[in-house]
Formats: sequence, structure tokens, C-alpha cells
Amino acid sequence: MITVTPFSALRPEAQFAKAVASRPYDVLNSKEAKVEAQGNPNSFLHITKSEIDLPESTDIHSQKVYDKAKENLDAFVSRNILFRESKPCYYIYRLTMNGRSQTGLVCGSSVDDYENDLIKKHEFTRPEKEQDRINHIKTTGAQTGNVFLAYRNVEAIDQLISKWTADKNPQYDFIADDTIQHSIWIVNDDATIKKITDLFKSEVPCTYIADGHHRAASAAKVRAALGKKATANADYFLTTLFPASQLAIMDYNRVVKDLNGLTAEEFLHKLEEKFSVEKKDKAYRPEALHHFGVYINKQWYKLVSKSGTYTEDPIGILDVTILQENVLDPLLGIKDQRTDKRIDFVGGIRGLEELEKRVNSGEMALAISLFPVSIQQLFDIADSGNVMPPKSTWFEPKLRDGLLTHLID
Repeated sequence: MITVTPFSALRPEAQFAKAVASRPYDVLNSKEAKVEAQGNPNSFLHITKSEIDLPESTDIHSQKVYDKAKENLDAFVSRNILFRESKPCYYIYRLTMNGRSQTGLVCGSSVDDYENDLIKKHEFTRPEKEQDRINHIKTTGAQTGNVFLAYRNVEAIDQLISKWTADKNPQYDFIADDTIQHSIWIVNDDATIKKITDLFKSEVPCTYIADGHHRAASAAKVRAALGKKATANADYFLTTLFPASQLAIMDYNRVVKDLNGLTAEEFLHKLEEKFSVEKKDKAYRPEALHHFGVYINKQWYKLVSKSGTYTEDPIGILDVTILQENVLDPLLGIKDQRTDKRIDFVGGIRGLEELEKRVNSGEMALAISLFPVSIQQLFDIADSGNVMPPKSTWFEPKLRDGLLTHLID
């Protein structure tokens, strides 16, 4: 069963919460982060993307960047922007986007559980991305990035969290510039803290990484690197656990630079071998599994997979697998989506308009829209010990950095 723990968060004073809260470090490049933090000395991007406070020529993976992050973190504390909670607590985090809410528990999750596969993975990690977070955590002594975990609903946990948020006032409650509302409650009652810990220990056999594979892996590797110097805090890493019923996965679409020597007509003709192809008079968003949209030469097409183009196993049934095995590899010569520079990925939050824009500009020759992966498909793949093809899931809304930080000292 799963082990979770309360922790003494490093967090902002309430009046600074909105200014401190920043988008996750890995959804912004350095230039975007610099623009976003401009004029806001309290933005947590000064800690998670500290290269914005150094000359542009600075290597973003140099020790100077991690040292600057530590310097900025210490400055936030000395300026009384951030303070450390006086006792270990749980926190409840609710995100509201477009009228839809999802509410999760912020806690420490066990590194042992991660290493023993009680916290299940569905993606491979890249060593260079792991090393970046390892260096950041070791230098700052802080886990600044939240790992987004999912678990199958437990009624008693649902009821406890629902009652707490109904009966208590949130400590933070603000609407960010992107119109997403962020509300956080502090669970500081000892009896309730114990009940939450016991419920996860008795009722939740495993959790699943929805977003944050690199952050989880780096936390485990930092503990291993610290060895006997590791404190008890390093046995846990910063997570927010959401019950499955609260979650929605968005589509994660593809754009491709060229047609691998084919004309548009040849490409469409070859598609007809594996798919039914129907011309559409407007942008096509797939409405079911095994449906795809294709945008080429300013024209949308609806594709539906024919019998025999997929298998019923957890990986084979995925639309990203169907796309790889029937289109990207045999027709476009894209063998590995993780490494091939001819393909790029567009999160569903950007809309189909972004796909049209990338093709109409001449940057890309082709766009493909996909039906979102379901949370059950994610669970099935993780349970089977498999991993998803790259860039299969896009979760929105995203947790903000800086509101709750886990220190490992």
C-alpha cells in the first residue's frame, strides 16, 4: 500500500501567493520565462528558471544557474516572501478551469514506493533532463517541482477532502493571469492528518505518475547520491494526488515538416489503405478512439482506422501507436518520435488553430489531431509494466510552482 506523509512546506505569505506562483519550469523556455517574470521580483521563476537573472550567454545547465537558484531562494526567505510551515501538514489544492474543478492532496510520497513500483510509471525519462533537476535539488536543498499523481477513487478519502474544503476557508485563493483559479487549504489538525495517512496506507494500493516522471526520478537519485547524508525528508518527494474521477486528459497532437518525398495526393492515397478518409469543411477534432484529423494544403480530413490496423493489448490499442505503425513510420519515415527532428508536438490546450497556423506558415507540411488518451488507458499501460509512446498525454490545468515547496534538509 501507499505511504504518504505531511510536510512543513516552504510557502508564500498569503498576500504574495499570486505573484510568487509560476507556471512549471518545463513548460517555458528561458526567453519565455524572462518575459513572464519581467517586473515581478517575487515570481518563483527566479528560482526554477534562475538563468533569467544571468547573462543570456550563460549555459542553462551550468553550476552558476543552480547557485543562482539557491541565492534567489534564500533571498525570498530573507525578504519574508516565503516562510516554512511550523509543523508538518497536508495541503488540499483545487484548480478550476473553464468552470471545471479538480481537487488533490499535496503531500510527500515515498521514494521507496517509487523504487518498488508502487508509484507506477508510463514514460521513459531522458538522462539530461533528470540531471538538470538532480543538480537543482542538490544545490537548493528543495524540491520545487510538483509530481502529479493519480489514484483510483476511494470514497472515504473523497468525503474527507470534500468536507474539509466545504467547512474551511482556503489559505490561498486567486485567479491567475491565464484565468485558472488556484485554491489551497491547509490540513493542520492532527487527527485528520493521521486519518489521511492511514486511509492511503489501507485503501490505496498504488498511484500513477500522470505528469512529472523526471521530477520523480531525480528525487530518487538525489537521495541515492546523498547516501548516509540524506535526511528523513529526502525519503519523500513533493506530489499532488488526484482521484481518477477528477482528471481529464487533453489531446496531444503532431505536426510534421515534410511528406518524406510524397506529394499530398500520394500521401492521401496511401492513407486510404489503412483508414477511411473523408474530406471535412472545417477543422476536425476526433470524437472517438481510432479517429484522426489530418490537415494538409489548407484542407482537413477525417480518418477512421480500418480493421487490422491495431491490436487489443494496452499499447497496441492506443491511437498514438496506430499513428506510429501505420503512418509515421511506413509513410513518413519517422522511426522514433523522441529523437526525429522532423516531428513536433502540440498540446491540446493550444487548440486546432495552432495546428493550422504551423502548416499554413509553411513551417510544417502536415498536422494530425488525435483523440485524448483516457485515464483508464494510462492505468492499464502502467499496470502492464509497459510505457506509452512519447508525448501521449497532456494534462490541464497544471499545478503552479512556488505555492508549496518541499525542503530536503
